[in-house]
Amino acid sequence: MISKNLLKQVSSYKQKKFRDQDNVFVVEGNKCVRELLNSDFEIVSIFALESWIKENKLANDNVFAVSEKELERMSNLSTPDKVLAVAKQKTFLKPNVQDLLTLVLDDISNPGNLGTIIRLATWFGIKNIVCSNDTVECFNPKVVQATMGAIFHTNIFYTDIAKFLNTIDKSFPIYSTVLEGGKNIYKEKLTKEGLIIIGNESRGISNQVKQKVNRPLTIPSFAENKEVESLNASIAAAIILSEFRRN
Repeated sequence: MISKNLLKQVSSYKQKKFRDQDNVFVVEGNKCVRELLNSDFEIVSIFALESWIKENKLANDNVFAVSEKELERMSNLSTPDKVLAVAKQKTFLKPNVQDLLTLVLDDISNPGNLGTIIRLATWFGIKNIVCSNDTVECFNPKVVQATMGAIFHTNIFYTDIAKFLNTIDKSFPIYSTVLEGGKNIYKEKLTKEGLIIIGNESRGISNQVKQKVNRPLTIPSFAENKEVESLNASIAAAIILSEFRRN
């Protein structure tokens, strides 16, 4: 049994201002909470159905048994899972990009896209993601859910992208996809290190960032209808990362 005040507090974390106020974020579902338990993130509390607690043999002061109705009130999901956790936000570090492939996200605004890109990064062995300050917050509940636990294994650093790129040697490979003028990604010899920039879902990369790209790529369309919609950010990221790992 949990108090009304605690229930209200956890429910308030649906809003960014309250998450930031307490420096926490919410993790939902069996898969994501299990990944959290196996990570180095600090867990504040876990709220779960009695059956989940017994099944996972968790019993300490920060584990609370709740009813389905209470879980619904705390949850961000339309159909809540058996467990919800509150964890401390983590301060990620500025990455060293040498000898590595690093994703750079310029104003990704859709939480689902960001979550999927983080999940893709983990799958393809990308340890660092550099995000522009106007990219959606990685601790947004929809982002966390879409990562399926990958957020606990990825360094996600937020910064001014233009300033960050100014610190990179001009000879270092900086890739991004463009609609025209890029080299065919399926024919290009791709490097084992470099920055891969993914732009905003509707506008692409900003002009400031575009000026720093020294290896533009194109994902050619094979559609007969040349007016077909362009790929969304997460699908483009999947194709790009797959090609880099194939080379």
